[in-house]
Amino acid sequence: MSAAALLLAGCGSSGETADTAAQSASSTVNPTEMTDNQNPPERLVIDVTIKGGKVTPTNEQLQAGLNEQIVIRVDSDAADELHVHSTPEHTFPVAIGPAQSFQFSVGVPGRVDVELHDLHTTVATIQVQ
Repeated sequence: MSAAALLLAGCGSSGETADTAAQSASSTVNPTEMTDNQNPPERLVIDVTIKGGKVTPTNEQLQAGLNEQIVIRVDSDAADELHVHSTPEHTFPVAIGPAQSFQFSVGVPGRVDVELHDLHTTVATIQVQ
């Protein structure tokens, strides 16, 4: 009989006793009671359209935090070059096509102009703080 008792004890062994299993069950948190104290990473997204020689947006005034991720998404019917006048500077080749995405961050506070080189257009000015 003691061999059967040892065999049964071995089958259910997960390292928990009845007391620790009860403590685990009592400390379970209902998902509706949980809070998300971690905010998603900050990022600024700028959607740009280049069509028929016209750029949207133009001269948009925006704000971003220091080292915040900035994403520029471009749909374009013409090739161009996107310049980000920041420290450090960034240059991105814009091809003909949809859903192009360029990402960068700015490590020095100040005013950052985002321009299209060939169209001589300021897409946005970002105040980085």
